[in-house]
Amino acid sequence: MLYAMAQQPSTAQGGGSAFISLVPIILIFVIFYLLLILPQQRKQKEHQKLLSSLKRGDKVITTGGIHGLITRVNDNTVTIKASEKCEITVDKSAVSRIKG
Repeated sequence: MLYAMAQQPSTAQGGGSAFISLVPIILIFVIFYLLLILPQQRKQKEHQKLLSSLKRGDKVITTGGIHGLITRVNDNTVTIKASEKCEITVDKSAVSRIKG
């Protein structure tokens, strides 16, 4: 008889408990989106805007750390004058920032 009393179904764990157990997982995904994905998308849009605004005469820094002056801009490449005798052609995506 004690065994039968111990296994009485609880009415508190009805249909709502499945949703309540999913709330923490949903919150984790929302926080993950707000803290990681959204800022990365903003940064990527800013970088694309920077690349599309490159023009001759801009002083830039590449991802490899090369400082130089843009002498020629093509569709996918940029020619950078690193010194008087050295011109380097790199992908536009290699330009990390404009030196100000």
